[in-house]
Amino acid sequence: MKFSANWITELVPGLAVEPRELGTLITTKTAECEGTEAYAPFLEQVRLVRVVDVKAIEGSKNVYATIDAGPLGMKNVVCGAPNCRAGILAAWVMPGAELSGGKKIGKAKVSGHESEGMLAAGDEIGVNREHDGILEFSEGTPGERLAGIVPDHVIEIDNKSLTHRPDLWGHHGMAREVAAITGMALRDPVPQVSWDGAPVLKVEIEDTELCPRYSALVFENVTIGPSPLWLQYRLEAIGLNPISNIVDVTNFVMAELAQPTHAFDADLLKGETIYVRRARAGERVRALNDEEYALDEQALVIADAGGAEAIAGVIGGRPTGIHEGTKRVVLESANFQAASIRKTSSRLKLRTDASMRFEKAQDPRNTVRALARCWELFQVVSPGIRMVGGLIDNCAPMKDAPVIRLELDWLNRKIGRVVERGEVVRILRSLEFGVEEAGAGVLTVTVPSWRATKDVSIAEDLVEEIGRMIGYSSIPPQPPLVPAAPPAASPEREFQYALRLQVAAQGFTEVYNYSFLSEERAARFGFAEAEHVHVLNPIASDQGLMRVSLIPRIVQNIEDNARHMGEFRLFEIGNEVHKDGAGAAGGARAASGDGASDGLPRQIPHLAAAVFSKEGDGQAGLFELKRLAEVVAPGVEVERADEARGFEHPKRVWRLRWQGEVVGRLFELHPSQCEAGRGAVLDMDVEALYRLKPAGARHKALRRFPVSEFDLSVLTPLREEVGVVRSLIVRQGGEQVLGVEFVRQYTGAPLAEDEKSVSFRVTVGAADHTLAAEEITAVREGMIEAVKAAGYQLRM
Repeated sequence: MKFSANWITELVPGLAVEPRELGTLITTKTAECEGTEAYAPFLEQVRLVRVVDVKAIEGSKNVYATIDAGPLGMKNVVCGAPNCRAGILAAWVMPGAELSGGKKIGKAKVSGHESEGMLAAGDEIGVNREHDGILEFSEGTPGERLAGIVPDHVIEIDNKSLTHRPDLWGHHGMAREVAAITGMALRDPVPQVSWDGAPVLKVEIEDTELCPRYSALVFENVTIGPSPLWLQYRLEAIGLNPISNIVDVTNFVMAELAQPTHAFDADLLKGETIYVRRARAGERVRALNDEEYALDEQALVIADAGGAEAIAGVIGGRPTGIHEGTKRVVLESANFQAASIRKTSSRLKLRTDASMRFEKAQDPRNTVRALARCWELFQVVSPGIRMVGGLIDNCAPMKDAPVIRLELDWLNRKIGRVVERGEVVRILRSLEFGVEEAGAGVLTVTVPSWRATKDVSIAEDLVEEIGRMIGYSSIPPQPPLVPAAPPAASPEREFQYALRLQVAAQGFTEVYNYSFLSEERAARFGFAEAEHVHVLNPIASDQGLMRVSLIPRIVQNIEDNARHMGEFRLFEIGNEVHKDGAGAAGGARAASGDGASDGLPRQIPHLAAAVFSKEGDGQAGLFELKRLAEVVAPGVEVERADEARGFEHPKRVWRLRWQGEVVGRLFELHPSQCEAGRGAVLDMDVEALYRLKPAGARHKALRRFPVSEFDLSVLTPLREEVGVVRSLIVRQGGEQVLGVEFVRQYTGAPLAEDEKSVSFRVTVGAADHTLAAEEITAVREGMIEAVKAAGYQLRM
């Protein structure tokens, strides 16, 4: 949310706090300020000038203009704008100015002529987004600064810190806070208006729970055109796009009072009644953004006799919107139920400046105030405009303002320091709470309507108001006098934390991904939509499913990082969410038990690690992940998987077996899933790893008798897996085999093209004696016979 420091200063007359200091005060007392940035500081070097003479430049679309800069004298400027002509008032940027983006303005030779400075278009000096011609002013004296267009500072407030404060979504609400913080007076920009005359339209509200109040005015003799430049500049500074005078006023008032309004072309509305009702099933609205939305019966619409013309609280309709030929206007200012607007906005995946304010629970008393302010500004931007009839106002009975009993002794105990009664009263009244005496040491506090919707309702809320205004730094830190006990140990959590450290120590970078997926991404990996838990209210259109695997997001990480790096390794430890309580590491049922007995979804922690490289054949990544699996689960066995899933390379996919159970998969991504290079992935069931982990290290005496080693080199087919041969050797060796280590692999002459030689180092020994040469030979011969029986040859 962006706030103009100039705007706040206008609402707090006499405020002399430097903008960055103001941002700090707002952070410490009200809401988190993310930063304060100067806006258009170069306007100090922009002056109003009159174009005196314009000469065409032969062979160029530019013209050579002589301008009158008042006290600064006559200047010459080369200009390429089509509207540069004698007699107009324009904005001249003086030599030496530096515009946004670092563009420096100076004296230069353009089209063969000396040019001093430049005549500016609206987008060049931050007034609007127009670049079709230079700015034209209707009045002013050459040499003066631009009226109402002066350097500003934009204070950026974190939206999340405003969610409970609907009043702070407008400059007047923030100015109230600033006035209270600085002890200044607040100016109310809303004029007092007498609403004479009978209403010329009817308003029917189907459900006052969904629309507690709908107010409107009707205007005639409207002229549509550009807004005054000061108004365009004010909107542009806070990120709103100037459109036309009537629409700009509605946006201005929304930014000032936090009350959205909407203008209809009265001549395009059908009938004499506006209906606020639920949408009919299948009803459609073509909105101002030129998108057509199909509505359900949960959405609230603004309708006329012909049907829905706007999506209430979200966006207006294009068919009845303001256009260049509009002569009569119906101006709406309404109040809607916050939850209804939020749900409609989420279902339509459409968040607007209006919906963001309505979903915070706006004050229904603010509707008429916004109309009064719009009426005042309409008379400025559209001279000759007339109000037709009086105020149209359909309003449900308003709730009484909450009254809270506040005991000062209790307040001081809660805050942690003594706050004098006079200070308490001053703070609350500066925030426009009503305060009355209710006995010794007791106050009754009346909550203002703009704080009563969903913000302040109990005495503890007043504690917060007092505490933030006196400054939390003024409260001496003191530990609470309550029993404190350490939480129960969580072995599973400790195991996962140790696992993170273990994987990171192997050179892998941890990533954190959302637990949500889109239907499209799930389908890409062959996961059926029906397998997933659906999110009822997704935070984005591509996050509607709870993930049943970490792999899709890991692959997305690979795709994102592959654009910037040639190789990397990363990992994530996170939960799979399985709809029926089941879960699998590589397709096998994982975990103890048969799934969730209560029918609830089950979360199963998994480790997913990936190694990517744009170079090579991918073997290095697979071996690196195999090594990681052995670090995580010592003694893990790798065996060929029965079949590959769609995203796995059909020839490079294995199961991981540990302690007799399948605990994961090791595979290379299918080339269609990783076009930038080679991606190897390890997926392990962390829950199974925790359950199968050894109980703990036990002391084992040092071996008393020496061991012996010998090598075996076996000829195998080129694509035979080394692990198959190794397992054969281990099984044949029996208890005397202490280890079988892969040493090397050889291909080339004199071997055939489809052959390779695989060498192992075998370690043998006994616990109670030194093996004799005959015993070692027997073990070796037995291994050789087993190798030959399996169809392999021994390489001598």
